[in-house]
Amino acid sequence: MADLWLSQTFNTFLGTIKAKPDFNVSEDVAALRKAIDGIGTTEKTLIDILTHRSSSQKQAISKAYEETTKRILVNDLKGDTSGNFEKLLVALARSPALNDAKWLIKAMKGAGTDTNILIEILASRTNKQIKELSAVYAEQTKKTLVQNLKTEVSGDFGKAILLLAEGARDESTNVNADKAKEDAKALYQAGEKRLGTDESKFIEILCKRSIPHLRQTILEYKNISGKTLQKSIEKEMSGKLEDLLVAVVKCVMSTPAYFAEKLYKSMKGAGTDETTLTRVMVSRGEIDMLDIRAEFKKLYQRSLYKEISSDVSGNYGDCLKMICGGED
Repeated sequence: MADLWLSQTFNTFLGTIKAKPDFNVSEDVAALRKAIDGIGTTEKTLIDILTHRSSSQKQAISKAYEETTKRILVNDLKGDTSGNFEKLLVALARSPALNDAKWLIKAMKGAGTDTNILIEILASRTNKQIKELSAVYAEQTKKTLVQNLKTEVSGDFGKAILLLAEGARDESTNVNADKAKEDAKALYQAGEKRLGTDESKFIEILCKRSIPHLRQTILEYKNISGKTLQKSIEKEMSGKLEDLLVAVVKCVMSTPAYFAEKLYKSMKGAGTDETTLTRVMVSRGEIDMLDIRAEFKKLYQRSLYKEISSDVSGNYGDCLKMICGGED
């Protein structure tokens, strides 16, 4: 999130999925129709178009596809492909806000809540992204995200998640070093310095303050405490609240590193967590995949491309490698 804030502030582009310069919507619709309506689906065409067009271009394609065929592109993709490849293509065809809304709906569906998805999405998205996904969520469910979350979460974890779901984090870019020191001191006194922990102080500071301010606060905390804020949270807290606040701290320090770790864990050991792999690759493809690749290599001394190549195969693997966008 910190890095996303920087890239938006300085207008740099760190995604691998980019707008096609000579974009022609009718050509793309014709190519997709041929790939889907022909004898046997031409997966290469589907992969090529959906990984080499920006989100706004893909929304234009979906609209034109429906006008031309009287069918919905996402439904045709579902009918013509299957398994993880189908889920990946469908997510690539949808808007980022719709994907986030759908993933949150699924996380809260049925008995029990998948708090890992709530944490990942709400700890890593900007205010603008949260506002956009909330609008789509309300369209899809006829209830607000905050209303539904209130029935799913409780306690300190609930308070923190609801604060993040409001998308009201301070967006000031100025850092007052004295205020950052004050917050660092308040966190130290709410945790390490006392018997028992004042969770509300951690929630208030970590879920409301601006990203640049929190970066400075984290540095000041280390000076006061002698240990990192993440280590203190892990020592002082447990369960879902610990997971959430650690995710916030990781995203403040480096969102790409946070997602590089998520990708590594999704492919580590026996079996692959394709749901997480798909969600992260799609949601970051147009935002900061180049930085995620760099962080992955730094953290694990192996390229993300090679990790994907050795972990998944077939059309699903080919499509993920296209999103990854390079072997470095």
